[in-house]
Amino acid sequence: MPDRRVPLRMCALSLVLAIAACSAPAGQAPGAAPSGTAGTVSAAPSAVPSATPGPTAAAPPVAASAPKAALAVGVRTLRLNRGADRALTTTVWYPATGRAGGSARRDAPVAAGRFPIVLFSHGLRGLPANYQQVTTRLAAAGFVVAAPAYPYTNRNASPFRAGDVISQPADGSAVLTALLRLDATAGDRFAGHLDGGRIAAAGHSAGGFTSAGMLAGERDSRVTAAVVIAGGSLGGFRGARTPVLFVHGDRDAVVKYETGRKAYDATSWPRAFLTLLGGGHSEFLAPGARGFDPMMKTMTDFLRWTLYGDAAAKGRLAADGTRSGVTRFEAKL
Repeated sequence: MPDRRVPLRMCALSLVLAIAACSAPAGQAPGAAPSGTAGTVSAAPSAVPSATPGPTAAAPPVAASAPKAALAVGVRTLRLNRGADRALTTTVWYPATGRAGGSARRDAPVAAGRFPIVLFSHGLRGLPANYQQVTTRLAAAGFVVAAPAYPYTNRNASPFRAGDVISQPADGSAVLTALLRLDATAGDRFAGHLDGGRIAAAGHSAGGFTSAGMLAGERDSRVTAAVVIAGGSLGGFRGARTPVLFVHGDRDAVVKYETGRKAYDATSWPRAFLTLLGGGHSEFLAPGARGFDPMMKTMTDFLRWTLYGDAAAKGRLAADGTRSGVTRFEAKL
């Protein structure tokens, strides 16, 4: 019987060759700790869901409206794992009580409400902390953002194995499973605050491939939206039609612009493409950088639309992503 994993292995090899030079976003300090690193919680996900994961203990309510103003942000660290050799230390930024603005506060009480989840995946030799200028803004906009450090591709991994990206979609699913258990765990900070019916996968570079991979292969049907930044596909998309936003610099020398375009063109699902004109691989992820503001607005409104059902946010997407000489937006939504 032929090994059906061979095409995926070939895809992973191509991915490794394409992003071997991938590094942390420009303007971020590799290895820097997130503001207010939280205490830890142990959880060991057992099985990784495929296309038909089991229900969570507490069914989410009808989706609430997206927050009308920015929220305060809290942060905590979860010590998770998948099996004996796949530690998945996960930083979680979330809407918190208190006044908006300033640094994320460790272990702050969660704001009232049940919030959508965004699983955010780092690039090769990256860390969740490298992306906190993006993740904290998403948390302030009303999302719980869980960012695992993947065991063999993060900056501190020893050994470092670029090809292990092929295993990361299953890691992402395991993190979601563990996180949702906390929603049903009496006394946990997240109990009653996580909406398992509204989940997006997002990531940069290898993390973008990881996010796309959660829509392919062993598809995680809990993922209802995706954002692929400077990445591409990791196999053909499967399952229910899922809106996908691609973000890519047209001068990306690490993961070629054509790689993102090919993934965009290959799907008939609702999709959008934000081009960073003259943009490279990661510099637009730093606040103040050329393209950061339209990228952040487009991503936030895309998630507000797909996870909160915010029709007004969908209507803003074209304006969000169109800035003369800086960004170009196109969509088939």
